[in-house]
Amino acid sequence: MFNTQAYLNSNDGSGILAFGEQSRCVLTVSENIEKIEAFLKENEAEYVFMCLSYDLKNRFYPLESNNKDGIEFPEAILWVPEYVVKINREEITFLKGERNVESLEFLSAFLEEETDRNFHVYNINFQPRINLDNYLQKVNKLKEHIQRGDIYEVNFCQEFYAEDCALEFPMDTFFKMNEVTQAPFSAFVQFDNYSVFCGSPERFIKKEGIKLLSQPIKGTAPRGVNDLEDQRLKDSLQNNPKERSENIMIVDLVRNDLSQVAKKASVKVDELCGIYSFETVHQMISTVSCELREDISFMDILRATFPMGSMTGAPKKRAMELIEEYESFKRGLYSGTIGYISPNGDFDLNVVIRTLLYNSEKKYLSCAVGSAITFESDPEQEYLECKTKIDKIFRALHA
Repeated sequence: MFNTQAYLNSNDGSGILAFGEQSRCVLTVSENIEKIEAFLKENEAEYVFMCLSYDLKNRFYPLESNNKDGIEFPEAILWVPEYVVKINREEITFLKGERNVESLEFLSAFLEEETDRNFHVYNINFQPRINLDNYLQKVNKLKEHIQRGDIYEVNFCQEFYAEDCALEFPMDTFFKMNEVTQAPFSAFVQFDNYSVFCGSPERFIKKEGIKLLSQPIKGTAPRGVNDLEDQRLKDSLQNNPKERSENIMIVDLVRNDLSQVAKKASVKVDELCGIYSFETVHQMISTVSCELREDISFMDILRATFPMGSMTGAPKKRAMELIEEYESFKRGLYSGTIGYISPNGDFDLNVVIRTLLYNSEKKYLSCAVGSAITFESDPEQEYLECKTKIDKIFRALHA
C-alpha cells in the first residue's frame, strides 16, 4: 500500500512509524551535497526521515570509495512521510497525517505483523567476501600501520553476502530478526527495491534543544549460558584493558568532533565505559555531550561528526584511508546512519550495525561486521568477535 516505510523501534514498547511519501531527496555519487541542504531548508518544519550511507564521508574528506558494491544503496535518501505515528505500547498517536481508512488499514496490518509469530523460514547461504586467512593477514597489516604510528585504532570490517536470494516478506523478516536482537536503535526501512533490517544497539547522535550527545560503542562480549557465566563475561569486559583503551580512544575522538560545534567548555563525558547488556551481546558504551552554539545547523553537526568515530578509528581521516585500502567491499549504508529530524529541529540518529541490507532487484543480501583493531589485537580473537556479533542474526533467519 505504501512503498516507502520506516519503523524505528526502541524495543521498550515504544517506536515511531513513518509511511507514505510526500517528497524525497536522493543523493547520487555525481550530485553535490548542497542538494541535501536545500531539501532540509525546504522542509524545515516537517518530519524528515533519512538513511545516510557511510560513503557520504567522501563529501567531507578528500576520499574515494571504489570497492565492490553489491547493494548499490544511494549515498543518501531523505524523505518527508505522509504519516508519522508514535507507538507507546497500546497507545497510538498520529504525529502527522489523519486517521483515515487508508492509514488505519496500513497501521492495522503493521501491528498484526509485529505481533504475529508465524515467521517465514529462509535457507540463505552467506559467503564471506574474504576468507579467514586473508582476514588475518589484513589485520596484521593494519597492526603494522599502528606500530609505525600511522593510526592508533581502526575499525576493520568484512562482508558476508548471499546472491540469488529472495526475501519475499520484508516486514516479516525484520520482526523475525528483531526477536533475536531486541536492540534499542533497531530500524526497518523499505523503499523502491531496497529493504533494511537493522538491529543496532548504538546511537550516533541525538539533539534535544541545545544539547547534543553521542554514545559510541567499543568493546563486545558474548552473553553467557547462565546468570553466573553472564556476570563473569560482563565483569571481564568491564575490566579488560584492551577494550577500555579502544573505548577511551574513540571517546577522545568524539570529544574533538563535538568541540567543533559546541559552546566553549561545554563538552563533557557523562559516562565512561559503561557496560550494557543486550539479547545477543554485552557492550561497552560511553556517553559524550555538549551544548550547541546558536549558529549551528544540522549539516554543520554532520560535517563535524560524520562518519561516527566508532566505525572509523583514530585519527579519523587516516583510518578511513586505510579502511578503503584494506576492506574488500563498499560499506554503503552499513556504518552509516538511520534516523529522523522533528519539525522543531531535534533529531535522533543511530549507527547502522548488526544489519541486513537487501536489494530485491539484484536479489543480493549483505551483512557486514567489524571490530576495532589496536596494537594489542589478536587477529583470531577479532574474527571470533565478528562472528559473535552476527551468528545469532544468521541463525534467526534459518529458524
